Amino acid sequence: MNKLFFVAFLLVTISCKTTSQNSTTSQTTVQVSAADYLKYIQAEDAKKQLYIFASNEMEGRKTGEGGQKKAAEFLKDFYIKYNIASPISTANYFQTIPESFFKSGSGIKSSENVIAYIKGSEKPEEVVIISAHYDHVGMDKKGNVFNGADDDGSGTIGILQIAKAFKKAQEEGNGPKRSIVFLHVTGEEIGLFGSKYYTDNPIFPLKNTVANLNIDMIGRIDPLKIGNPNYIYLIGSDKLSHDLHLVSEEMNKAYINLELDYTFNDDKDPNRFYYRSDHYNFAKNNIPVIFYFNGVHEDYHKITDTPDKIEYDLLAKRAKLVFVTAWELANRKERIALDIIK
Repeated sequence: MNKLFFVAFLLVTISCKTTSQNSTTSQTTVQVSAADYLKYIQAEDAKKQLYIFASNEMEGRKTGEGGQKKAAEFLKDFYIKYNIASPISTANYFQTIPESFFKSGSGIKSSENVIAYIKGSEKPEEVVIISAHYDHVGMDKKGNVFNGADDDGSGTIGILQIAKAFKKAQEEGNGPKRSIVFLHVTGEEIGLFGSKYYTDNPIFPLKNTVANLNIDMIGRIDPLKIGNPNYIYLIGSDKLSHDLHLVSEEMNKAYINLELDYTFNDDKDPNRFYYRSDHYNFAKNNIPVIFYFNGVHEDYHKITDTPDKIEYDLLAKRAKLVFVTAWELANRKERIALDIIK
């Protein structure tokens, strides 16, 4: 073989091999998806966390009281353990709500929203907020504790599992392009005060908030669904953004396959659930929302709402739906469009 021809042939071969390797690397990057991180949302881990969070030690997590303060510390410790940052300041995960913000004469003491986030790699100023209230109704006069395992311990722990999955993705170089905010609000049971305080005093500008995915009770089964527990009620997904509704539907179909039940999304629904959880304070500010809800049950707001009655596999599966929806919202090229401005 001619020496010059052989050298040329060798260079072309090396070039082709390098191009092939780069192409393979690029293809691998493209193929990374939400599915790769679903395994980090774990029913058994959620169970361990909820048995602590909804224990008698937390005294029913009444807003402004000692049990709620313990619950806030529990959440902060989780984010510190997993090295998930605070957007407020180093090691300070609390957005303090002064006593004066609550109803005059209510006797409600100052309280805290707990906030952590994972900074977006490409559009960090745009945020997807995943929220749940971590307060509950406290204790009765006899000292019985309202543990609030489903309401809303299930949503709170669901967020921790979602945060763990997003953190793992970030550690492997696959963090979200937009920022993901984990917002644990207080004061929901007494009038959605924590979410109202946040939207009145946002850590991230509301104009940069892409969507709010709010989780309020995902650990139990509606008595009407006993024969078909593979469901979740969705409320609000199509009220402000058709894009959001489509993303939700497509991600469920691609990864989770829950029955998405829109019974309570009806504007004429007498329960008016759309107006009764923390997403509503975001919706009032023209931020697209989804409210994830398992429906009420016989233990709703009773001392019998305890961790032993939670369906942990179902909690994890519902949390996975929130995760894949948030993943798509954070990583898609264009942010979802707002359809209606009131």
